[in-house]
Amino acid sequence: MTESNTQEESYSGPANLSPIPLSIGSPVIRPEDKNKIKANAVEAMNHYANQEILLLKRQADLIMTQVREIESRLKISEHIYQSDFRFTPVVNQVYHLYEKDDHYKLSIIGKNEWGRSKPLGKYIATVKLLGDHSWDVIERAEKNSFE
Repeated sequence: MTESNTQEESYSGPANLSPIPLSIGSPVIRPEDKNKIKANAVEAMNHYANQEILLLKRQADLIMTQVREIESRLKISEHIYQSDFRFTPVVNQVYHLYEKDDHYKLSIIGKNEWGRSKPLGKYIATVKLLGDHSWDVIERAEKNSFE
């Protein structure tokens, strides 16, 4: 070995920054496993992306549930406004919807307040007028056409 080769392989900086072990007691320097680093990064990326996707799916499900509720509210509201009633409904008051001969009737009298007679027909729902003048269904009879 010549003197020039020895100088090229030597390191003269601080020992803690040396790219090669300087003594037997130096820590072992191993090359980084780039495939392992990439695999860990991809796994972490997928994990966090899947968490966010799941959160977005839950939010989308909630939004779609709210859409269906609004659509249902609009549908029954249309039926109510096409029904017969002889009073002016008041916001936040509870009313009762009946059906007789394919005609809807809105009443202030509840399904259990009639006694044996049912002059307005089959009970459909108990509803409440909201501030936006749509109707919220408080109680429903069995499945009916406007659900």
